[in-house]
Amino acid sequence: MKRKLLRDALLALSCSLVSASSLALAEGGGLAPQGPSFPEDKRFGAGSVWASSMKQGIGTSYEKYNTDLTAFGHADTGALSKVWFSLAEGIVTETAFGLIHEAQLKDLQFLITGGEGGGFFDEERLDTTHSVTYLHTDTGSAQGRPLSPAYRIVNEDKEGKYRIEKHVFTDPSRQTLFMRVIFTAMEDGITPYLLVNPHIANTGVQDVAFVGTPAGGTPHLGARNRADDKYLLVKSSAPFVKTSAGYVGVNDGWSDISGDRFMDFEYDYTEANPPDGKGNVALTAQLPTVDSTTVTFDVVVGFGDSFLEAEANALGSLGEGYDAVRDRYNGVGALVGWEDYIGSLSEIGSLVSASGDDGRLLHASALAIKVMEDKTNAGALIACLCVPWGESTSADVFATGYRAVWVRDFFQVGMAFLALGDAETAKVAFNYLPRVQVTASTPGVGPGNDPGWFLQKTLVDGTLEWIRLQKDQTAMPIMYAWKLWQAGVLSDAEIAAAYWGMLKPAAEFLSNTRSVDLTLGADRYAETYTPAETEQERWEEEKGRSPSTNAAVIAGLIAAADIADWIGGSEVGAASYYRAQADILVLGLDQMFTTSGFLGDGQYFIRIGDNDDPNDTPAGAHQVCINNGGPCVSERAILDGGFLELVRYGVLAANDPRILETLDDYNLKGPAIAEHDQVRYDFGFGGTPFPAWRRYSQDHYGERVADGADFSGDDPDNRGRPWPFLTGEYGTYELDRLKESGGGSLSPAQITQLRETYARAMERFANDSLMLPEQIWDGVSAVPVDRFSLGEGTNSATPLAWPHAEYIKLLRSYRDAANFSRFSIVADRYVSASP
Repeated sequence: MKRKLLRDALLALSCSLVSASSLALAEGGGLAPQGPSFPEDKRFGAGSVWASSMKQGIGTSYEKYNTDLTAFGHADTGALSKVWFSLAEGIVTETAFGLIHEAQLKDLQFLITGGEGGGFFDEERLDTTHSVTYLHTDTGSAQGRPLSPAYRIVNEDKEGKYRIEKHVFTDPSRQTLFMRVIFTAMEDGITPYLLVNPHIANTGVQDVAFVGTPAGGTPHLGARNRADDKYLLVKSSAPFVKTSAGYVGVNDGWSDISGDRFMDFEYDYTEANPPDGKGNVALTAQLPTVDSTTVTFDVVVGFGDSFLEAEANALGSLGEGYDAVRDRYNGVGALVGWEDYIGSLSEIGSLVSASGDDGRLLHASALAIKVMEDKTNAGALIACLCVPWGESTSADVFATGYRAVWVRDFFQVGMAFLALGDAETAKVAFNYLPRVQVTASTPGVGPGNDPGWFLQKTLVDGTLEWIRLQKDQTAMPIMYAWKLWQAGVLSDAEIAAAYWGMLKPAAEFLSNTRSVDLTLGADRYAETYTPAETEQERWEEEKGRSPSTNAAVIAGLIAAADIADWIGGSEVGAASYYRAQADILVLGLDQMFTTSGFLGDGQYFIRIGDNDDPNDTPAGAHQVCINNGGPCVSERAILDGGFLELVRYGVLAANDPRILETLDDYNLKGPAIAEHDQVRYDFGFGGTPFPAWRRYSQDHYGERVADGADFSGDDPDNRGRPWPFLTGEYGTYELDRLKESGGGSLSPAQITQLRETYARAMERFANDSLMLPEQIWDGVSAVPVDRFSLGEGTNSATPLAWPHAEYIKLLRSYRDAANFSRFSIVADRYVSASP
């Protein structure tokens, strides 16, 4: 009778999880308790957060585009898989299904018990040492160049009692995450438990957890969202001895087993309709005890828009088996997979010689930036498959974090695809850009808006997320178009169509005084800007005149003029106008160069200014208020590396006196400069100093100084740390400087020195699994910080697409002995001796 009542209760759930004939509920199961006896903050589970942002790997199945390059889907790669995973702390972390930002799973790991006399309880991510390497390389060894984003994780118990090896990838033909587990017990009585924390539909709340055993089948763990349109199902080739569904921090597996080292709870499901903002659930499965031996089994997570879809995906992958799914993912032999993608990159082989690690980071970078492309919206390139400072960031509400489109990052990545010889992805990405350009049909556009500018940040489907104007993001699509046209990726007909549809509206916006009028929710944004002004520069914070922004605008206008001249007819007049406006901006660069600054000798390009006089001094005026808890200081007290964009794009010569003056102060180190003003740091690995730079003096976007704890919003104790991609930018500048000083040529010894300094630096800043971070630890803290190592990634965001792209472009520049980011038409106009 008890079993029948429990079954009837479950079948009465609004979602009808499975049919009555397929369930067999555990004795003592039923609804996981969450009633009024629990503290309010624990009812329906503790507050949810994301996983660590220090990713050790990211992956998805390789998919080919259709023949006309309008979408993913090709006979060679079969059914389209839309599952992405990430790894951190030796475990599977955020895993998405559907759109690339739609996480369905926060993490999946093992709990382990064993021993006598009370024994021990371990949490895999905390109580083991982690090693992550690539499962498929060109040499077959961990030190080879990776050929696919399939990973081998080895987690060793710190006390030597067990070892967990896992191989992680996705099923190219199904919506499934696949994990081979090789579990070794060094003594008798070691019991592993699988702990799963769903975050269905990209939040950690309003989830429903359930367990069950289909008639004639094996037990499963499952979860869905309250809306009942996204499911995950966990199956294993090893039998689940016990299963339970519960609430995080209340009656989940960790809360249950950590106390008495025994799995007491066997709840069958959680509340079917959790209240708003509640419902952080977890699933637990006990696996057979292992006695001084090694056992091998597979765990799969199937996803779907219904229970039956998720079940079919999980069972299909498990049934096909490890070897077959892995080989299709990797593209072994005649099968088409990641090995084929690497083989299609026409430039990658010759770029290896420009690297300092025999091409390992090069291959990993090519894989990483390709992984970070959405598959529903082909060409949508995101900034990172992560949420920055995830463990400190609430998952109670939907947010994309860095899993979104910024045109600036997008441009860097698109250029990296071009550098690799991946013309297809470079072109598909370009064709995506109209979706994030503001037109009369953009949602929320007001009557005072001038079209042509590009949105600040969007979801991959073009949905607005942040709506401020950053003019470099409006210039970069024009710059990108010109580069693709010159490389033959865009035909004459295609560049003409792009000019009329997208590029001319952007150029008109940049070259004239224009207004924006856009509303998102309660935020109405309406302002007017002259050609020299932007609402935000590349750090998305300050309004005014920025060297980095205006470098892009100048290059964009000259590129637009070149295309307009080719179009001919009435556009010849437009071309003349674009060049004239670019000339005015070049003449205005002195309006961003102070001769009375507060750093060094006081002569440098400032980060941003609010008028045409960088030396004015009225008390309290012309200040920059540093975001994220920083102070308000004179604009003359802040400099950043954005001035180097003037050289990279060909606006100024590398040896322009203003550039050289700024470099002197940009490279100052203590005690010649205060710690909060210092931007350059050298990191010694084996005695070789490798340089890196912070975004700007007094940057507050990073871990706290007091204890190295995560960034925490507007906190005066925050400190921005060095960013590795700035090392790549500086390394490109140094190539231009040496080439210009050498009369247009570089010696092999100079190329070697550049490689050994800047390419090697970026290779050292990557983690052991070749993921490049947004920021690296500079050691500035009031107390020792054990969780970070000097010169290695912080918890902000890893892997960031931008440094991987910058590294690829740096190698291309060194191989060619020519700045790959340079615009020859810009340099021909403004630099007398173009390097």
